[in-house]
Amino acid sequence: MDHLEIPRPEVWEARREWYESHIFHYEELGSYLVGEQACALIIDTQACFCAGAWASVIVISFAVIEAHIRETNPDSSKKQSHALLEERGFGERVQSLRKLRNSLVHAKRDAPALTVDQQWDEREKLEVLAKEAVSIMFEIFYSEPGT
Repeated sequence: MDHLEIPRPEVWEARREWYESHIFHYEELGSYLVGEQACALIIDTQACFCAGAWASVIVISFAVIEAHIRETNPDSSKKQSHALLEERGFGERVQSLRKLRNSLVHAKRDAPALTVDQQWDEREKLEVLAKEAVSIMFEIFYSEPGT
């Protein structure tokens, strides 16, 4: 029941360091235009990541991307996320994350995207997917250079 308990301090710290290394990487490269709501959601993403709530990390990571794009592009309010991503030139990795997020949020009765058994038996696979989601999230979040 490791993933239902508070992670050991060394596990939490390792996850925190991995997550924050992305922030430090981009911050060293310069300044960026970022949205307030996207920034706020990044805090929750980190908490979920450190706790090992992998499906939540995937869902919130895409929420950060969508909030960021909408906040930094005023003409985006009436467009769907897939169109915004295409318009901004983001490739298949981001579209794959969007599709994964959609499959987690919009459940299909006979074909769930995530099962209880997967939560128990596929922790490593879910962690890999969550790490990819976080990496993509930061790539998009830091894609608007500022002055």
